[in-house]
This record gives sequence, C-alpha cells and structure tokens, in this order.
Amino acid sequence: MTRVRYGARTEEEIAAARAASGRLPEIWSTGVVAVWETDPDAVAAVLPPPLKPTGSPLVRVNISTVDLPGQPLPLGAGSLAVAAAHGPVEGWYPLVMPMTQERALTGGREVFGEPKKLGEVTLERDEAAVAAALARHGVAFVTVRGTVAGELPPPEPARRTDFYFKFLPAVDGSGFDTGPVLVHCLRRERTRRLERVDGEVVLRESTYDPVADLPVLRLREITLGERTTAQSGRVVARVDPDALLPYVHQRYDDPLQILDAPAGGSR
Repeated sequence: MTRVRYGARTEEEIAAARAASGRLPEIWSTGVVAVWETDPDAVAAVLPPPLKPTGSPLVRVNISTVDLPGQPLPLGAGSLAVAAAHGPVEGWYPLVMPMTQERALTGGREVFGEPKKLGEVTLERDEAAVAAALARHGVAFVTVRGTVAGELPPPEPARRTDFYFKFLPAVDGSGFDTGPVLVHCLRRERTRRLERVDGEVVLRESTYDPVADLPVLRLREITLGERTTAQSGRVVARVDPDALLPYVHQRYDDPLQILDAPAGGSR
C-alpha cells in the first residue's frame, strides 16, 4: 500500500521531526523598531488582568523582514506591543502581530498564544531613506518613515519578556472550552548592526487594527538593525476566564468592531 501521508506518524518519525526542529540555523532579521510614549489611560485599557501598566506608558513597534532557509520569499514579521507588568516581571504585551506567511502564524498562535494575523509587512531602504509599514484590509495602520542618521554601537545581548494569553474559544460561543493561561515568552536577542533613524511614526484609523487609540505623544527612538532572536515560553498562571473574555476580540477580526466609535489618535 502506498504511504498515506495524512496517516499517523511512527514514534521514530515524530522523534526525527522534533530533532530537526531543534537544529534550525541561526536566522537574522533586518528590522525597524520605534518606541513612543502614549496615553497612560489607553495602555491601561488594553491590558487584560492580571497584567498591569508599568511606570512608563510605552508602545513598541517592530517591522522586520527575514530570509528563511528554503523559502523563495522573505518573511515579513511585525509586532505592536505596549509596556506591561505581571507582578515583578516587566515586559511587553503585543496587541497585533502581522505576518506575511501562514507558516509563521500557526506555531506562534497555537503554541505560545501569540496574536498573529495574516497581513502585509514592508520594509524598504533607498540609500539613507527608510520606509516601513504594517497593513491589513487595505489600511497601512502603522507607517515608520525616516532617514538613517548614523551608526550606533551594537548593544549587549538582551533578554525581553512578552506576555501572551493562550486559550480556545468555546464551541457554543459562550466563552472558553478550556481554562485560559498566561504565557511568559522569554526572548534572547543579539544585535550585530544598529543605526539611528530620524523620522516619524504615523498611525492611521483602522476598524480591525485600531492602534490609532495609542497616539504618539513623544517619540523615544527609531532604529534600524540586524538581529537574531531565540525564544522559549512557559505557562505561569491560570487566568480568570470571566476577566479575560472582554478582551478576546483583540485576537480576531470581530465584525462587531464596526460598531466601535474610533478614539482620538494620529491619522
């Protein structure tokens, strides 16, 4: 009988697949990172319990391209996150993570609970001019534009924590099928090149990605760098499902969002 590829894998095949995933080569990305101060009330409003605001109401956007082995086209990867804390641990809570390839979606969403969505991610450099954007549904809801102003010394290897909520919506639409959990994702980042960018961040109104509610009140920095990141995650707490349920729409393109009145923000 010809091998039926949707059939069950043997224990040896499963072990071989796990071993292969642990031998992935070091992958470097080129990306723009912008950090700005925003409305502290807006940051507090988007954080599901038990996350809380930190002392700084910061937003961080990362817009990157990655050349993946064996892939004909580079991966576009983006993230927009707000500063948050879980107890004594400070980190970032991503609200939206656009990806240009489905393969980048599934592992992050199903394993870590990352809020990844298919979208358009662009990063272009023409001599000193840099332009980067995150777009979905025909709207570039974040655009970063500027001019490279000089080299910066690469920072020391850094550790960063991202917070994710992992859950399964209930079959009958009433809540969750299993209890949601809070995940700490530890990212170990190394940078081999870093440049300062003088420019601006523009937020545009979007029904499904309403980041314009987190306006740019003071731009902290824009950089362009080459980075590699290794990540590992762990479940740190069970989450009150009733407390998390009002925030679940963040993860999806909720049709009821068309009824939301847009808040003030950059357009």
